[in-house]
Amino acid sequence: MFLKVQLHWNVIIAAENLQPEGLMLHRAIIVRLLSDFAVKKATKDLGYFLAVTTLEKIGEGKVRQHTGDVLFPVVFNAITFKFFKGEILEGVVHKVLKHGVFMRCGPIENVYLSNLKMPDYRYVPGENACFMNDKMSKIGKDVTVRFSVIGTKWMEAEREFQALVSLEGDYLGPISTPDI
Repeated sequence: MFLKVQLHWNVIIAAENLQPEGLMLHRAIIVRLLSDFAVKKATKDLGYFLAVTTLEKIGEGKVRQHTGDVLFPVVFNAITFKFFKGEILEGVVHKVLKHGVFMRCGPIENVYLSNLKMPDYRYVPGENACFMNDKMSKIGKDVTVRFSVIGTKWMEAEREFQALVSLEGDYLGPISTPDI
């Protein structure tokens, strides 16, 4: 799910980057904010940081004693992406294993669909391994799959989420296959 959030961050501008012109200072603050935003990647509470939408306020700068850098408090709006249990989403398969498949969904790389959560599908080994059911519906590499989220886990060290998903429910399963 996409979330619109308002964030309060501190942006530090190095002393050598300070210019007396207001427009150049404003630009330096925005560039640094976007850089910090990209590095942060995600948080457990808000999910993945996708985009800064508006810069609401730049507070008065405070000079840091030992470095001479200036700290500016900023308020801005952003878009984030986070999974929630029970949510219906789509992902693209990037790895097929005997016991399930891994998919990508937006910025999340580790979405796991176990063979135990794919009713009626069976593993078909080979060079292009896949899961197939009696109706010849196929789940393999590069296939887009609609799924239901049954659990998520925040990995602090990697600053990313993992998700466990299922095809148990109505209108879930493969929705497109790669062009051949």
